[in-house]
Amino acid sequence: MAGQPVEVDGGVMEGGGQILRVSTALSCLLGLPVRVQNIRAGRSTPGLRSVCLLMQVSMPCVLFAASPAELRLKGGTNAEMAPQIDYTVMVFKPIVEKFGFKFNCDIKIRGYYPKGGGEVIVQISPVKQLNPINLTDCGSVTKIHGRAFVAGVLPFKVAKEMAAAAVRCIRKEYRDLYVNIQPVQEAKDQAFGNGSGIIIIAETSTGCLLAGSSLGKRGVNADKVGIEAAEMLLANLRHGGAVDEYLQDQLIIFMALASGVSRIKTGPVTLHTQTAIHFAEQLAKAKFTVKKSENEDDASKDTYIIECQGIGMINPNL
Repeated sequence: MAGQPVEVDGGVMEGGGQILRVSTALSCLLGLPVRVQNIRAGRSTPGLRSVCLLMQVSMPCVLFAASPAELRLKGGTNAEMAPQIDYTVMVFKPIVEKFGFKFNCDIKIRGYYPKGGGEVIVQISPVKQLNPINLTDCGSVTKIHGRAFVAGVLPFKVAKEMAAAAVRCIRKEYRDLYVNIQPVQEAKDQAFGNGSGIIIIAETSTGCLLAGSSLGKRGVNADKVGIEAAEMLLANLRHGGAVDEYLQDQLIIFMALASGVSRIKTGPVTLHTQTAIHFAEQLAKAKFTVKKSENEDDASKDTYIIECQGIGMINPNL
């Protein structure tokens, strides 16, 4: 890693950990020295270490390593301001594997805010290169399912109330679809601390996965948590994107590294995604374009196509 470090301003755009994660991963992969100033300048408090965010920074690096890796990640598995581990396993994993790799994610212990204390083991084998993806046809919704969980001292009825409220909310728009949200009491030996939350996933006829999720908070009743997750899912579906608002930014680094042109169709492009694109362009020299979808079905919707000419990163070790 010789040469002058590239200066990265951690306070621009989204101003959070996203800048550090993308910059660190690309620095590692490209052998590019990077100096990040003003880390998380846009955040009022330091973040709980989220297992899912640790996975975001480490996964691109181990994909281009010399041999298979086992990552033992410790921290919060279901935390605010980060994807829940259920989202990572049920949405992120099947979609990101379309880039041409597989990984295994074993949730040993779930950990909740504020203590964290969770542990997840990720096994991943390196690849020669990543394939581009095309996720532009959202299809029609064929199935909606999910899980509402409680852990620790919280009563099981909280999970049941979250699930029931979410189902009622979704049925208003999807009357003919069976909605299956399982209430779950996390096993005592597989959860650290107290927590509750819900994730709901819609599967479509073209294999797209979109989600809505919410975490329980002190003083917020269970119905409200369930409805919040349901409304988030419904908003994602209304936009007509093939990926939801939380998957957008997580795919950017893989699109940048892939060989060839990747295209994803999304709802409104989030600040997290704009930030990831900015640093993927600055550091990896990938070329991105973001355009309003020209499909006539999307004319009345806030739908965009994010296209990327990837740099075609080749694993020098294989």
